[in-house]
Amino acid sequence: MPVASVGDTARATLELTADRVDRFADLTGDDNPLHTDETYAEEGLFGGRVAHGALTASVVSAALARLDGDIVYLSQETAYENPVFPGETVTATVEVVEDLGDDRLEVETVAETDEAVLTGSAVVLSLPHE
Repeated sequence: MPVASVGDTARATLELTADRVDRFADLTGDDNPLHTDETYAEEGLFGGRVAHGALTASVVSAALARLDGDIVYLSQETAYENPVFPGETVTATVEVVEDLGDDRLEVETVAETDEAVLTGSAVVLSLPHE
């Protein structure tokens, strides 16, 4: 069975609706009012509710899962470039940039709406499907 290799790319897209943001808050217990309370958030740094950074990053995880092989996350470095507002669609693109040996790969990660919202790199294991 094939495994991911240098040059491989994958992508995933998800609309981060207000309902998804609310459900993520419920699932994780992260009820920061910048994510959950429109009235409060309007007065805050972003001028309205924003999606959780971890919810945005989950689209990267979905893109990684589309690479060949069984993909196991080992680490992720992430820079949050811009906020994501409820109703925006996030598209994550991942590209394998280096074979680190022992089935480990370095993967460049980017998530965008109409601008970059997250950039970084991940290290994953890429193993053949059993």
